Amino acid sequence: MDTIASLFSFITTPVSWVIVQFHTVYGAIFGPDTGWAWGLSIVSLVILIRICLIPLFVKQIKATRAMQTLQPEMKKIQERYKNDKQRQSEEMMKLYKESGTNPLSSCLPILAQSPFFFALYHVLNGIASGTTIGVINESLLASARKAHIFGAPLAAKFKDGSATVQALGATVTDVRVVTALMIILMSASQFYTQRQLMTKNVDTTVKTPFMQQQKMLMYVFPVMFAVFGINFPVGVLVYWLTTNVWTMGQQMYVIHNNPTPGSKAQAAYLERLTKHVTHHGKVSRRSEKAIIKAIVAKGRDRNEFERKFINGLTKAGLAAQADGSVVQSEGQAVAQTEDGATTTTTATAAKRQQPKRQSKSQRQSGGPKQAGEAASSMSLEKSDEPEDAKPAPAKNAPQKPGNGTRSRAQSGQRKGGPQRPKSPSKK
Repeated sequence: MDTIASLFSFITTPVSWVIVQFHTVYGAIFGPDTGWAWGLSIVSLVILIRICLIPLFVKQIKATRAMQTLQPEMKKIQERYKNDKQRQSEEMMKLYKESGTNPLSSCLPILAQSPFFFALYHVLNGIASGTTIGVINESLLASARKAHIFGAPLAAKFKDGSATVQALGATVTDVRVVTALMIILMSASQFYTQRQLMTKNVDTTVKTPFMQQQKMLMYVFPVMFAVFGINFPVGVLVYWLTTNVWTMGQQMYVIHNNPTPGSKAQAAYLERLTKHVTHHGKVSRRSEKAIIKAIVAKGRDRNEFERKFINGLTKAGLAAQADGSVVQSEGQAVAQTEDGATTTTTATAAKRQQPKRQSKSQRQSGGPKQAGEAASSMSLEKSDEPEDAKPAPAKNAPQKPGNGTRSRAQSGQRKGGPQRPKSPSKK
């Protein structure tokens, strides 16, 4: 470890200078020789480093999203070359190269802060050995050696013997109890962070090398922290415990506000977003608009949770727009009540009621009128006509036999005129 730390000695001076500046501030509050002054200086160093690494973390999130979008293609490659692992790996690497993604992008924050970690280890190891390093002079070295965190010296290690620990003004029991608790908390926080990523923020329906990598890191990193932690000084354990807690909180924030598509975290987020949008009728946050815009742009490629979100907005009378905003749909309108509250009423109720479809007999009779009404209207129209206006029947017009004239026509009698004499019989 000392050999590796010496490789990053070029950054030792800046790290020691930052620690001294923070120690000056906290020393004025808690005292220059206290563990609070030196411990909070290390914590502040971690926070400063992680703030500087936020752009890199954003790049990591984008790379992770790109890996998620490639999962359908990865699944096709797995199914196509399931019996040829070598060809499967070649096609995967070809896909990574064409899309410009890197499956190791999730390790970027750890790799980026490694130089600071080894530089801090080099500084604390110099304090333990009584050697000035960087901008830490003799007076600061003596103050740091007096600092104790919960009874454990800042430069003490779990494996230090009783002679070394007594020289730092502590006991072996205090050192081992404090370091053991820090190692357990450090490993547990790392495991929880990785497990939270695997169980909530990853689409587990697709098995890809990226998934296998994340699963491996979930178990490998805690073991690494536990093994190497017994060789870390207390100050380095404070550094790693702080950075793990920061990573855990940062990961929780991302999962809560910008989950991976297709994950359980996205289902929970879209459920909360549906309740918020249906209650307020609009979207106010820029991040929410960006997510809705991405969902609308997917079209038919939406996953189950995104389709459920769009259907929930439709049922509430809302419609998601291409720019990420939400507006009232055409089927609903918002009306103001007298007390100023808004009530939503359906516009379909105000539409003109369509007439009922007529039956075939009604269409043949000229409409849905009743037979009595039709007959009365016809009689009224006939009665209004004058007698002179009625056309006279033609002279030779055939008469339709009725009930009363049928017998006369059969007997040879004329209707209303002189009767034709019967022809004499041939007798």
